[in-house]
This record gives sequence, structure tokens and C-alpha cells, in this order.
Amino acid sequence: MDVKVLQKPVVKPVVRPSQEEAEAAVRTLLAWAGDNPNREGLQDTPRRVAKAYREYFAGYEQDPADILNRVFEEVNGYDDMVMLRGIPFTSHCEHHIAPFHGHVHIAYLPNGGVVGISKLARVVEVYARRLQTQETMTAQITQAVHEHLAARGVAVMIEAVHTCMSSRGVGKPDVTTVTTQFAGELKTNPVLQARFMQQVRG
Repeated sequence: MDVKVLQKPVVKPVVRPSQEEAEAAVRTLLAWAGDNPNREGLQDTPRRVAKAYREYFAGYEQDPADILNRVFEEVNGYDDMVMLRGIPFTSHCEHHIAPFHGHVHIAYLPNGGVVGISKLARVVEVYARRLQTQETMTAQITQAVHEHLAARGVAVMIEAVHTCMSSRGVGKPDVTTVTTQFAGELKTNPVLQARFMQQVRG
């Protein structure tokens, strides 16, 4: 029997439109929404939106490997769990470009050294400042910390409220979505997982 090999589709590199094209697209959406993009209050909106998008989605121009490239080895043999709890973030749902926001909890088991704690918060920002799903963002943060720190284990939990659910569609506010991802020893050791969950809850 022949085995069919499925090949991944070829993804073409993104060609970034010009500032003028981005502003024209915003004007089109304003008109589609039913307003007049030429009225006084909206005349500068296309420029502002294009600028805001540069900020919202700055993560596409950042590489977590560059952030996690320095490890401090003078830790007197410390090899236990390091945890950052409650890192705030705001991201945008890739389905509706609606914000979702909440907190990220990260723990890792060092492998000969530790990283500056601010670097972990910056890794969160790299992935939050992209069009996202919460599930993908959880996995990406876990993989980045595990790979670039060569950590013995990693755990990530994200708790977030999605405005695409609270302000439209089903219209249910204050619903929190929780996602978790484990890698290495924190994936295989249920005692460490339980300890992580306990520390998240404080």
C-alpha cells in the first residue's frame, strides 16, 4: 500500500502595505460601518488607527530568542522553580481583531542559570502584540522559554477576558478563559504541576 505524504502548504512572505494603503483601508471600513470618513471627527482616524496597529502588533518585529539570550550563572547552585505571577497583557483575537486581556503566570526550572525576570515579561509582550488565540499564545510562550533557556521544565497559565465574547456575539461579560501548557519536567511530574497551580492561586 502506498503511503500518502501530506505536504505543508507553502506560506508566502507577507508584503507590508504602505502607510497610505493602510489609511485607505481604514477609510473604507469607516464608510462600510455607515459613517462619513471625511467628517471632522474622523478625518485623522485612519492615521491614528495605522499608528495604533503598529503598537498593537509590534510583536511581529520582535524575536524572543534575542530577549532570552543572556543567562546569569552565578546563582549558588539554585535549581528550583522560578515563577512570575500575574504578568498583565492585552492582545487581539485573530478572528475579530477584538481585544482580550488578563494575566500570564510563568514558571521554569533553571538549567544552570536564570534569566532576568523582566525578560519573561517581555516574551509575553512579543506574543501578545500579535493577532492571537489564547491557546496559541500559551503554547508559544511555553515553547520559547523552554527552547531558548534550555529550561528543565516550563509551565504557563493564561487567564483572560475576551471582548469578542463580552461585547458582541453571545454577549457574556466577565467570563474568564483559562489555558495551561507544560513542558519538560513540569509536563511529566504531577507533583510539580500541582505545586505550580498552588503557587498561581497564592
